[in-house]
Amino acid sequence: MPVPWFLLSLALGRSPIVLSLERLVGPQDATHCSPGLSCHLWDSDILCLPGDIVPAPGPVLAPTHLQTELVLRCRKETYCDLCVRVAVHLAVHGHWEEPEDEEKFGGAADSGVEEPRNASLQAQVVLSFQAYPTARCVLLEVQVPAALVQFGQSVGSVVYDCFEAALGSEVRIWSYTQPRYEKELNLTQQLPDCRGLEVRNSIPSCWALPWLNVSADGDNVHLVLNVSEEQHFGLSLYWNQVQGPPKPRWHKNLTGPQIITLNHTDLVPCLCIQVWPLEPDSVRTNICPFREDPRAHQNLWRAARLRLLTLQSWLLDAPCSLPAEAALCWQAPGGDPCQPLVPPLSWENVTVDKVLEFPLLKVHPNLCVQVNSWEKLQLQKCLWADSLGPLKDDVLLLETRGPQDNRSLCALEPSGCTSLPSKASTRAARLGEYLLQDLQSGQCLQLWDDDLGALWACPMDKYIHKRWALLWLACLLFAAALSLILLLKKDHAKAAARGRAALLLYSADDSDFERLVGALASALCQLPLRVAVDLWSRREMSAQGPVAWFHAQRRQTLQEGGVVVLLFSPGAVALCSEWLQEGVSAPGAHGPHDAFRASLSCVLPDFLQGRALGRYVGACFDRLLHPDSVPALFRTVPVFSLPSQLPDFLGALQQPRAPRPGRLQERAEQVSRALQPALDSYFHPPGTPAPGRGLGPGAGDGT
Repeated sequence: MPVPWFLLSLALGRSPIVLSLERLVGPQDATHCSPGLSCHLWDSDILCLPGDIVPAPGPVLAPTHLQTELVLRCRKETYCDLCVRVAVHLAVHGHWEEPEDEEKFGGAADSGVEEPRNASLQAQVVLSFQAYPTARCVLLEVQVPAALVQFGQSVGSVVYDCFEAALGSEVRIWSYTQPRYEKELNLTQQLPDCRGLEVRNSIPSCWALPWLNVSADGDNVHLVLNVSEEQHFGLSLYWNQVQGPPKPRWHKNLTGPQIITLNHTDLVPCLCIQVWPLEPDSVRTNICPFREDPRAHQNLWRAARLRLLTLQSWLLDAPCSLPAEAALCWQAPGGDPCQPLVPPLSWENVTVDKVLEFPLLKVHPNLCVQVNSWEKLQLQKCLWADSLGPLKDDVLLLETRGPQDNRSLCALEPSGCTSLPSKASTRAARLGEYLLQDLQSGQCLQLWDDDLGALWACPMDKYIHKRWALLWLACLLFAAALSLILLLKKDHAKAAARGRAALLLYSADDSDFERLVGALASALCQLPLRVAVDLWSRREMSAQGPVAWFHAQRRQTLQEGGVVVLLFSPGAVALCSEWLQEGVSAPGAHGPHDAFRASLSCVLPDFLQGRALGRYVGACFDRLLHPDSVPALFRTVPVFSLPSQLPDFLGALQQPRAPRPGRLQERAEQVSRALQPALDSYFHPPGTPAPGRGLGPGAGDGT
């Protein structure tokens, strides 16, 4: 169903509001003020240094309101630029102190404070302009006679002509006095583009500017470039950032007319459009039509991500700036809502792409981060669970400290915070005495501490086991032991008959390399090994997707005591290096048969957390890649070169009860004979001279 793009009709409709502007002749800046005031343009290009607010010793002039107006500054009748005129309204703050005698009054006059009937007030007003990529500051001097001084009342205004800015740009204006007695005033002025100007024929940059309309059709948004045929222009989409330069998203040089279609899922509030004719010194029109669109704001939160940098720091990734606050919460197992730790910890303001740290002494998998916007929960993630493992059955104790070293403790539960000790019927209340003993004996982990209180995580597992009856426990242990013995015997007999499971992962560099991998997998199947490789599961992997297929195969292989074989090639090394450098999955969508790329997000944590040894082995082909070229992280498990190290490689793939050395050598020769024709075909393709194809990084000399 079509969505009402109400903002587009205001900003980019086919009949925009037309402005008729006053013309100023000459390039010089000027200033003028209200009747009775005197003003002077002291400097039109100064350094902006607002400084700190200082107390006013007496009555002072301070800016109270900013007002802007668009005008044209013209060098010739048909050669004008858009200009921003600014009016600063001033008022008197503070009072004169009446002197006790003439001598004292004379001393006050020497210091710049005169008798009210003769005195006048003077102020230096700074105007600061910023319009990407330029910035400028000017200094205005204003004097008000005593007759117009009325405390707390407006005395008039001073007008500055004017600040030149590009069509369609956004100008931010600040004003303050020197010295600064009040907070600076600020104002943002959005300048129109050529279509909204009645006098566009007087602005040379408008003569060949492309006309841009935005329309909506269901889930699609159309950018319509209404320009003459064969006119060349540039079109760019970018994310406008409040802090820092814009982030480019898409750019093309086109020939008109054109219609560019955007999917509604690509829209975010800071998505802006820039268009310009491909001519020297042409004006670039910038418009940001999706700022108020509800779907754009929904897309923004869908795209936002919480990312852990270290165990003490994290940040919020999002395309645009967000008004957001973050706080810690405690997530107990069982699916109960995450309970915010406010108080004792408070909400923290969040800036997109800026590192944030909570004052934690230790981290815990049950600690999670909640992000709110306008008091509505938008994001929640247990960042530390990714690195510390699953949620634990721990209870969180909140310690509150009062005056005279008084302290109280409560246990955070779904029903609230239960005071300890307590006669309530909750689990923490029943175990309150034991929890207090654990806290005093140092068995609880302190997560946070300051003058107001502390947070402690106390394990609960041992108390669950203590509630079992000894006889029931003995029966369970006996039944479990008996079942385990029978299961081990059954699994051992089944494994001996079926062979050990092996999952073979590789990067599909080209079709020839895939044939070489298929030959290796077929040769290993002749041994007591059950080999899984994506070459033989293309239909299943296409239906499930490479990520789901890999996770299922890896889980089954490791549960059965199998091993994952990482077969490294130049392409696999490049993917691993890119993954390690960027900290995320290699760019680009997963292909329908790209199991190696899909596996990196699961394989890498096993290596980083020391879980890879005994579960993974590496391999590469002698003449294609040297084992030293494999990234160092993956060399924490054995990496074998084939076929020269086939006996050691096969030994690593066997069951814990490895065959006799003589038998292992026979199997290695069997695999080598089966593999040799594929190796010869790969390195010496028919019709090509030896040595055949080029070698990968670190490849040997064939020995």
